[in-house]
Amino acid sequence: MSTPVKRARRRSLGPSPERLWQLSIRLQKRGLRPLAALVKYVNSALYHNSLPPGATVSPDLRFGHHGFGTVIHTNVVIGRGVKIYHNVTIAMRSGSKSPYRIVIEDNVLIGANAVIISPHRSDLTIGRGARIGAGAVVSADVPPGCSVVSAPAVVIAPDGSRTTLQRQPVE
Repeated sequence: MSTPVKRARRRSLGPSPERLWQLSIRLQKRGLRPLAALVKYVNSALYHNSLPPGATVSPDLRFGHHGFGTVIHTNVVIGRGVKIYHNVTIAMRSGSKSPYRIVIEDNVLIGANAVIISPHRSDLTIGRGARIGAGAVVSADVPPGCSVVSAPAVVIAPDGSRTTLQRQPVE
């Protein structure tokens, strides 16, 4: 049986999606675009993600579940202590050469299947310490420390009637 230290050391070896992304960013900054693209494609093949070398990312970014299915636009700036779970999309409604950015400030948590999409030709900021819930869709600024949750589910019966699922009160 292995000790916790050996298990932790074993997990830290190998190409994590965070390490591969940081490597592709460093290569791009050094003008080695073809090599940066190759590392991006390796990351994509291993973890089914799209993490562009043109983004600005803090070195302590963490992915939950290896960031499987995560898609992030080039014009994204990610601060320190950010954790992004799987199947997250962070998209701009403008080209990669536009001046607009999505800025994710420090200590933000983004839940699985969340979508962050900028307004058309505009910036978007997720404030420091904000929490984006699983499945939430964000298309406007989120103030620091706030949480965003998805809309309540709606049940559509065969006759077309609709009922909103509501949480039962705790007694």
